[in-house]
Amino acid sequence: QLQASGGGLVQAGGSLRLSCAASGRTFSSYVMAWFRQAPGKERERVATMQWRSGSVYYADSVKGRFTASKASAANTMYLQMNSLKPEDTAVYYCATGPTGAVQRYWGQGTLVTVSS
Repeated sequence: QLQASGGGLVQAGGSLRLSCAASGRTFSSYVMAWFRQAPGKERERVATMQWRSGSVYYADSVKGRFTASKASAANTMYLQMNSLKPEDTAVYYCATGPTGAVQRYWGQGTLVTVSS
């Protein structure tokens, strides 16, 4: 199971940190990712982490502003979001799965609202 948290309302230019805690059976070989979906828009993958190595790929839309990290002992992935923009407003989801199937398991979404 994945449990996402940390969303909220923030002004443009502000910061938020999202958390995604995995419980139950976990696999170090898995990939974890953050997705987001804004109203009326397609879902977008914003960050993908290879859990074992910690290497992260970022979407161009968030590169330089968002940073994904992990706490391996707690099976938790974080998404530090800085310099937030109104266009970052979305429901953010975390997902995990083997390479090539990162969308196998989903957490519930957490809403991020950035006001202008």
